Amino acid sequence: MGKTMVEKILNQAGGSRDLSAGDIVMARVSCLMTNDAVGELTVQAFEALGRRPWDQNRIAVVLDHYIPATTENAARTHKLLRDFSRKYGLHLFDQQGVCHQLMLEKFVLPGDLVIGTDSHTCTYGGIGAFATGVGSTDGAAVMATGEIWLKIPETVRIDLQGRLPDHVHPKDIILKVIGDLGAEGATYQALQFSGEGAAGISNEGRFTLCNMAIEAGAKTGIFEPDAVTESFLKDRQAKGIFFKSDPDAEYCRQMTVSLDRLGPQISCPWSVDRVVPVEEVRGTRIDQAFIGSCTNGRIGDLRIAAQILDGKRIHPETRLLITPASQDIYRQAVLEGLIQIFIDSGAVICNPGCSACFGGQGMLWEGEVCIGTHNRNFKARMGHKDSRVYLASPETVAVSAVAGRIEDPRG
Repeated sequence: MGKTMVEKILNQAGGSRDLSAGDIVMARVSCLMTNDAVGELTVQAFEALGRRPWDQNRIAVVLDHYIPATTENAARTHKLLRDFSRKYGLHLFDQQGVCHQLMLEKFVLPGDLVIGTDSHTCTYGGIGAFATGVGSTDGAAVMATGEIWLKIPETVRIDLQGRLPDHVHPKDIILKVIGDLGAEGATYQALQFSGEGAAGISNEGRFTLCNMAIEAGAKTGIFEPDAVTESFLKDRQAKGIFFKSDPDAEYCRQMTVSLDRLGPQISCPWSVDRVVPVEEVRGTRIDQAFIGSCTNGRIGDLRIAAQILDGKRIHPETRLLITPASQDIYRQAVLEGLIQIFIDSGAVICNPGCSACFGGQGMLWEGEVCIGTHNRNFKARMGHKDSRVYLASPETVAVSAVAGRIEDPRG
């Protein structure tokens, strides 16, 4: 019996060839990431071990959730993490953008085993890495040893067939998948996105799909690296290992998504898996719209939004926040004139970071409604417990911001 690419990556990291799904592997980690959301707890747990970092060049500390510092407590956490990073010579990304975008830009390669103290670490599967989130104590242990034990997950193969129609985007694919699987439908499994339609998904789209695999309970999401991946790595000296699943690999489940029959999707409050076609909630009044986050704050997402907003104004009773995922993306958006379009439309441009996704900016009050491109719409995540959040693609969000209500981007 052949092996899935997840089995191959974890066998490589564990120095074996024979382990399969369900086996325990003690694996060497390629790199570790922690951020200011739980970084203080990770540092405390690490210092209790009385060790030094296993490899300072493979550890990244990112300040992205509460930037610039929004409270005295956030400022204290930032100071602690800055001092800790400088003490040990770790890579410190200080207010440069969302951790997952920065890790993709600077660190991660295909075939890597990446551990992060953030649940959306699975984003890196978009270039063929096995990446997963852990708690602060596990993160501290990895920081000290460079190793982690994992149960090799079973793999759900998701075959993408056909091509996406106009006005339908990778965000719509993953919302459809999560809606079909349910919030716990892939618990401790890997979602492998395959099929002839996968080749037509851009790197940015792949990151969006893998980012939200956790919302179905998955351990990770992953694509087989290919020519699309090579284009992302064109300026990187190291290219990693392009693992692929064997033709006779065993999957615990297979499902097909017919892309050419897919329409715009939307996730309704207060659970990501409450997914319906956007026309079912069309006309719902909104107070705020948000375009950004580690899910959809990339340059392609901003270009889509700019195409909608060019020459238009957002609805006078609606606020629109736009947050590039990194400084590099922000700079590119300035060079392309996208930021000017956003300003002219009446949008507020936020500094690169997690922004409204985590409630750091754009908090909602009682009864207010937001539609955003981020990855979670849990109750009280963005403010008042009686506010409501819908999740959709950048195009759906931009169209809705202009209308002042949830709209179908197909017209």
